Amino acid sequence: MTDNFDRKLLQILICPVSSGTLDYDEENQELISNSAGLAYPIRNGIPIMLPSEARNLSNK
Repeated sequence: MTDNFDRKLLQILICPVSSGTLDYDEENQELISNSAGLAYPIRNGIPIMLPSEARNLSNK
């Protein structure tokens, strides 16, 4: 998997559910919203910030 996510996006992106900050999970290629308990996928370097596409972290 190629890491082509622009980390500068973390400075401007917020969780659409909680309006909280996001953390980058490089291994899983996801943006993590701890406040909402969601992980948003990154596909081809593009974060998919749709709640319907997010993985619920409580299912781990």
